[in-house]
Amino acid sequence: MDTILLVEDDKNQILLYEQELAIEGYKVVTACNGIEAIEHARNYNPDLIIMDINMPRMDGIESMCRILSEQRNIPIIINTAYSNYQNNFMTWSADAYIIKSSDLKELKDKIKELLIKKKRKGDDKTV
Repeated sequence: MDTILLVEDDKNQILLYEQELAIEGYKVVTACNGIEAIEHARNYNPDLIIMDINMPRMDGIESMCRILSEQRNIPIIINTAYSNYQNNFMTWSADAYIIKSSDLKELKDKIKELLIKKKRKGDDKTV
């Protein structure tokens, strides 16, 4: 079972995403801010991270950079309500940038795509 670290400060969105991703067969670990995200990335070694940008204590961009400096192999999807961050070169380190929507199809499709890609890369290393 793949583990997804969901980094989101909105409690209603956490509940929605947890439920939807659990239905898809994922184990979901949540963090409410960037500092928790860094700790959970270390402790849970997730297969993928879904990262909001605007959060208390530490924003998603800074925490993403810190996580990637330690664990570059974790795919990260930026999932935010703001399209203007797409032009911020700091977000280009993410594997995907998705604008939040009540329809989670785009997010779910991207999760599947990135996890398959990660597994293929892992297979290539063992050959």
